[in-house]
Amino acid sequence: MILGGGPAGNAAASVAATLGGQVTLIERDLVGGAAHLLDCIPSKAMIATGGGLRAVDRAGAMALSAHAELDLHALRGRVTGIAHRLHMGVTALLESQGVRMIHGSGRLKGPREVVIETADGLEEVRADAILLATGSRPRVPEWAPVDGERVLTTRDAYPPPEIPEHLVVIGSGVTGVEFTHMFSAFGSQVTLIVSRQQVLPGKDPEAAAALEEAFLDRGVQLFKGARAEAIERDGDRVRVSCTDGRVAAGTHVVLAVGSVPNSDGLDVDAAGVMVDDGGYVPVNHHNQCNVPHIYVAGDLSGKLPLSSVASMQGRKIAEHVMGLHTREHRHLDYDKAASAIFTDPEIADVGLAEVDAFSEGRKVRVTKVPFSANAKALIDGDPRGFVKIISDPATGVVLGGSIVGRHAAELISVIAVAVTNRLTVTDIVDSLLVHPALAESLADAAE
Repeated sequence: MILGGGPAGNAAASVAATLGGQVTLIERDLVGGAAHLLDCIPSKAMIATGGGLRAVDRAGAMALSAHAELDLHALRGRVTGIAHRLHMGVTALLESQGVRMIHGSGRLKGPREVVIETADGLEEVRADAILLATGSRPRVPEWAPVDGERVLTTRDAYPPPEIPEHLVVIGSGVTGVEFTHMFSAFGSQVTLIVSRQQVLPGKDPEAAAALEEAFLDRGVQLFKGARAEAIERDGDRVRVSCTDGRVAAGTHVVLAVGSVPNSDGLDVDAAGVMVDDGGYVPVNHHNQCNVPHIYVAGDLSGKLPLSSVASMQGRKIAEHVMGLHTREHRHLDYDKAASAIFTDPEIADVGLAEVDAFSEGRKVRVTKVPFSANAKALIDGDPRGFVKIISDPATGVVLGGSIVGRHAAELISVIAVAVTNRLTVTDIVDSLLVHPALAESLADAAE
């Protein structure tokens, strides 16, 4: 029994059904996941459109003269169309595998009992194993009067009711910087409120600095060291007051201040499931909570809030439920999960970060190669950014890496495979890569 049809839930359902399990999946919104289909995918679709506009702006470097304008109506159709196709694709797959799908919501009645609420009434089902994968929702502070018109959560902005003249973005984590990039590409004036002294706190400072430089070049205003504490709306204008006395004024505000797990409404107490103070359900390396046959995955588990991580959790849970853990079984290592930020330039990283290695006193070898030395980057007219690889100086084993630049989200996969499989820098150098290609910089950095 699976509560939640996001990346974790549908992956678990598909794998369990393939292995011969009888699977029921309950979803109250969209199979494919509200966070995934109403946040992640729409944002990347809009970013891709913004990237197209930016590419046209750089056409002069490619010996072209071009001009493009945004069609907001067409953008709305594009965003909803992509999400719908993905939803239908996942639904068709699960149906073909014999998964019973129920449109409704579920809650626990006991350790093995689930009450399902649909438009037709209540149904009580007993299950051998239960997966809680109900995701999360945008966090809204008490001081933020969200109205869906001028004061927006992330889900109110995919796509927005209109392109803001001046957008104030609160929060400089991954979502905040992606919003800043997206709307500045669409022509909005953007003010980004940064609570720390750099955007993307916790990420490679060089990567953060490269992104800040790109933002400043586009006219983005950065409020560093500022923490928002109040929002006032006056007609078609909004004012965001910060704790240091500064005020950011604009036409719209978007909140990018994290998420809240959807654990309320599950009646976890009825099954004896423990929940921490943040509303997350702690799990072990098999993604079991304190009740062994109840599993938790995705945002609700409090692990890395990435769709890729949620999908892999779902797969591993299905394998464990179906008994495959009795064979050779590799546990998830969250420290080796690759992640990407779809800004311009893109930023991606995996494994050990340089700043963490030095703070821990670890001896590492750090090699960095700029894309300005790469033939393909020069051909593409976009030589911004770099490749950085962190390795063990004694063994050459690749420990991590970061990439800033064009297609960073794709290129990081090579380093991710190396980190996961304990490959060495020599393994990368000895690979015969395509020429000319951006990937050549990976071999250069590993040299």
